[in-house]
Formats: sequence, C-alpha cells, structure tokens
Amino acid sequence: MNIIGLHPFVPTLNFETSLAFYQDLGFKLVWQDGALARLQCDEHAFLLQDFYVKAFAENLMLQLHVSDVAAWWRVVEPLQQKYGIHAQPPTDQAWAMRDIVVVDPSGVLWRITQTN
Repeated sequence: MNIIGLHPFVPTLNFETSLAFYQDLGFKLVWQDGALARLQCDEHAFLLQDFYVKAFAENLMLQLHVSDVAAWWRVVEPLQQKYGIHAQPPTDQAWAMRDIVVVDPSGVLWRITQTN
C-alpha cells in the first residue's frame, strides 16, 4: 500500500478572505467548486472549505516544512497588516528546527519549519 497524498480540510471563517490569504502566501488555486477549493504549492496541497467551527479552527495546527524559512517570513510579514493575522518571526526551537508561527484569518495555526 502506497500513500499518494494526504490533504487536510482547512476551515474558514470567511472563505473569500482565506482564499485570498493563501494565494498571497504563495499557494495556487488549482480548482474551486462552490464551498471547496484545492490550494497547492509544488506537489503539496490542502483543501480549503467554507466550514467553520471555532473550537476546531482554533485547535488545528499544521506544519509546512520548507527549505528556507527566512524566505517564507519575507512573504508572511507583510500579510500581518493586510489580513490582521498574528505571526511570529523565525525562531530556533529545541526540537532542532527553525520556525515561523502563523495564525491564519480563521484562527488555524501553521508552523512553517526548516530543519536546522
């Protein structure tokens, strides 16, 4: 048995705002069908859904493992003001990774990480 992909469904408080946010972050809109959209960067993708449960959104954490966290920070930093999101600059973590913490417009926490 081989896994071909794993694609989480990410909730949105405001679907259009989140769709714009993720595109500004660097994901490409592959397709959209009403209340569901597939966003992709390279071969990695997730599904953005027009569905929101506050407790679920605010307790969902996703990791995006990248080769250059500083480059991602240059994209994330200006999005803080544009979308009113919370983000923390690159920080070395005890688990041998450098990461950025980003809370999207719906409260979903992303850790954008790079191996030290």
